[in-house]
Amino acid sequence: MVMPAKNSVRQYEEGGIYHIYNRGINKQDIFLDKKDYAMFLFYLKLYLEKPENVKDIDIQKRNYLERKNFYKNVDLLLYCLMPNHLHLSIKQEGEKDITSLMRCLMLNYSMYFNKRHNRVGPLFQGRYKAVLVQNDEYLVHLSRYIHLNPSAKVPNLGEYDYSSYNAYLGNQNVDWLNTDLILDYFANQGEDRSGAIKSYKDFVENSKKVDSEKIIGPLALDNK
Repeated sequence: MVMPAKNSVRQYEEGGIYHIYNRGINKQDIFLDKKDYAMFLFYLKLYLEKPENVKDIDIQKRNYLERKNFYKNVDLLLYCLMPNHLHLSIKQEGEKDITSLMRCLMLNYSMYFNKRHNRVGPLFQGRYKAVLVQNDEYLVHLSRYIHLNPSAKVPNLGEYDYSSYNAYLGNQNVDWLNTDLILDYFANQGEDRSGAIKSYKDFVENSKKVDSEKIIGPLALDNK
């Protein structure tokens, strides 16, 4: 009997928050240059942005967006794109919103990548994996783990262009990303947003005694 791949069984909950991750087939790179990263982020914006905020996109893409928009159904909380794998954390409204979004995202990026790089066949290592976030502790440590992914590539995490970390630091305004849910955990009563940002930055970069990988468990770590 063939057993299902780890974390590939779909038991989605209404209002659930999930850690979504995948890697390239045979651990091959899925982003080869800046244009590839930019295109994946473009698709995220296309599917998650308010429709009125993308009215300047050319008419063909705008028509596609109007048929495939998840603005009211999905909140993207975190993302990090690495050369051969990716992480997303998504909160959905209905039971099938993540399934619909990921189908659009993976299919369209794969078609773009294969056409641009003159290749055929699957780009990703099977279906994406999904882990239900069970509690607040898991969520904040998941965010730390995801945002620390590029630490071996850049001396300053704020210099990495392909993760949500800069938005969490207040250096970017990304309308299709919800940073409030996590930053609210770091806000003290009567303190402005800058205090929460500072506390979060300290948590991510300076909590050397905190092993977030142990807290979120090995299930999230088989994408390297």
